Order: sequence, then C-alpha cells, then structure tokens
Amino acid sequence: MTNFSTHSQVDEIGRVVSVGDGIARVFGLNEIQAGEMVEFASGVKGIALNLENENVGIVVFGSDTAMKEGDLVKRTGSIVDVPAGKAMLGRVVDALGVPIDGRGALSDHERRRVEVKAPGIIERKSVHEPMQTGLKAVDSLVPIGRGQRELLIGDRQTGKTAIAIDTILNQKQMNSRAPLRAVAYRQMSLLLRRPPGREAFPGDVFYLHSRLLERAAKRSDQTGAGSSTALPVIETQAGDVSAYIPTNVIPITDGQICSETELFYRGIRPAINVGLSVSRVGSAAQLRAMKQVRGSSKLELAQYREVAAFAQFGSDLDAATQALPNRGARLTEVPKQPQYSPLPIEKQIVVIYAAVNGFCDRMPLDRISKYERAIPSSIDPELLKSLLDKGGFTNERKMEPDASLKESALPYL
Repeated sequence: MTNFSTHSQVDEIGRVVSVGDGIARVFGLNEIQAGEMVEFASGVKGIALNLENENVGIVVFGSDTAMKEGDLVKRTGSIVDVPAGKAMLGRVVDALGVPIDGRGALSDHERRRVEVKAPGIIERKSVHEPMQTGLKAVDSLVPIGRGQRELLIGDRQTGKTAIAIDTILNQKQMNSRAPLRAVAYRQMSLLLRRPPGREAFPGDVFYLHSRLLERAAKRSDQTGAGSSTALPVIETQAGDVSAYIPTNVIPITDGQICSETELFYRGIRPAINVGLSVSRVGSAAQLRAMKQVRGSSKLELAQYREVAAFAQFGSDLDAATQALPNRGARLTEVPKQPQYSPLPIEKQIVVIYAAVNGFCDRMPLDRISKYERAIPSSIDPELLKSLLDKGGFTNERKMEPDASLKESALPYL
C-alpha cells in the first residue's frame, strides 16, 4: 500500500449548444478566460471571445462541418499563444504558428501570447534606422524607418500586397517576419451578435487597430534596441479615402502609401501616387546619399504633373518648361519595377542619380529599363558600398560615377 499513489486530473468540459458559420456556442465552461484556447472533440481548436451568462461564443480555427450539437469541448487552460524565437526565422506558418512550409516541426522555441501590451514611451526610441523595401518608388520618395507604421491604402488589385511581399523578400538577410492578413473581424463580430456600429463595424474596431499598431516600435538601447515595423493594408472602394475605416486609421499611422487603379492600368507599377503618399518619419531614417538624389526628383515630378495638365491642351510653353515633360517622363519610368525583384538600396541610389542628372534624357522610354539594369554593373563596387555610409555624395564623389554612366548610356541612346 505504501507504493500506491493516484494521479488525478480534472478537466472542465462543456458541450456544444449550436454551431455554424465558424462560430460555436458552448454551455458549461463556467471558469473559462477571455481569449483562452479550447479543443473540440474533432481535434479542431478555437478561441473564446464572447463570455455570456448562458454560454460562451467560440470562434473555430478550422472546419466546423464535423461538429454537432452535444459534442464535448475541453478547456486547454492557455490563452492564445504562438511560437516565437530564432526557430521562426525563414519559416512559413499559419495563424496559430503551425508550420505549413513542408520543412517539418519547429526546433527549440518559446511560446508567447498573441495579446501583448505595447511598449510604453520610456521603452521606445525615435525612428532613425532605414527599413529598405527594395522598391525605388518607396525607398526614394516615401521612405520607411524601422519601427514605423506605414499604411498601404488603395482599391483592390492595385498592388498593395505586392508592395508588402516585396518588402518581406528584401528583408531576407535582415530577420523579418511575414504578415498575417485578417479581413474577418467585422463578419466574426456580427456572427457573435456584437452590436454593430457605422458600416456594420463593431464599436471596438479602433481599439483593435490601435492595439495592434502600437506594438510597432523602435526600442530604446536599454531594452535591446530592436524594432517591429507595421505595414497595415486597407482596401478602399473607388479610391474613397474619406470612408469610415481609412479616416480613422490614417491618423494612427505614421504616413500612407496610396496605390491607384488608374496608374496600375497605365503600366506604372508599383502604382504609387507620389502626390498623395507621405512618410512622416522615414526621411529621418533615410540614407544621406538617397536623400541627396531624391530631393530634386520629388520636386521635378510635382512640376511634371502640373505642366502635363497644361501641355495636353496644346499650350505654348517656353524652352525651360518644355524640358520638364521630357525629364518628368523619365523620372516616372525609372521607379517602375517588376514584382519579386527588390533592388539593394545602393543600386537604387545610382539609378535615381542617373535619372536626376539627365543621363536618360535623350533615351527612348522603352530602353530605360535595359539601361537601368546595366548601370550597377558599370559602377565600381567600392563606390556602391561607400554610398551606404553617412557621408553621402560630396562634390568630388559626384564626379566618380558620371563617366561610367555616360559610357554605359551610349548603347541605349
């Protein structure tokens, strides 16, 4: 008898009252916590979101077709958490952190809660490091810094997700995470019978936005100096940025990149409207060399848009003004970039330098992309590396690429 012992485990079990549209109502889980994971008899997991007097509203993470009234539901005792740590680098996982890249289970990793408190003011630091996207149009004209929240906004099928994916691809040497796309919060809240507000969104939709976006930060040196950058995506209807969600998310981000259907169908891709797009922080983190070459390009693009409106009516323009459409057309052509081909920042700087300094002015538009691809290989690699330091272009250094750029332009004139 002295060797006899019992190990008892008590599980709180509930039963499904109703199920449908990915929402299960469960009776009997009286001690469950908000945001706790549960497991259904079919093996599918869910999260408890609505805690009501008679039952618990659970969002099902998976198919609910095999579930039926009366099925058992078991508490797991853990608030929703996901794998974290270096084991996650380079892996593709679903929303629950389960690997879906065919490379097997995750190695040693810790687990951290999905709902975490955003870092406070004392733990933060001003955004000062560039977060290169690899896209010429963004890195030169709407730069993003590490720890910034830059909104991607535009109609459907205008390249918003393409910008985000190319940015992720460009971080392959920089320890970055992939985004999770979630568009179901309104539908989920309505199915849980939460009171709807304007445009049928629940009242807490802005708490949801700010709670997620405030986690993007550049941390202070005392807390590790790491950063998390947010690229939230909002889909507009017919370019209406004054709708309910856009007008409330634009003020809680640090700038926006606006994509337009008209530009997309004109072949300007990424279809970024430079006039409407702005970065309120990124220029403080931009490399000095890029800041030097992009300064005049933004002004010339703005002047080009203004003059183009007059030129289409056949107005008589003086010689100086006639040169603007020519340069502007080239500056519009240079930022074009195919998807999945981000360009290192030092190569971007040289390409934009060539356009701003007139090396493309006499070149047919259809040859500019070929010239652009030839530029980086014609420049001394040491010069390219030197553009990454804080010195930028000096008067002496400006002369260095000029001879190479002139020579490499000859076959395309």
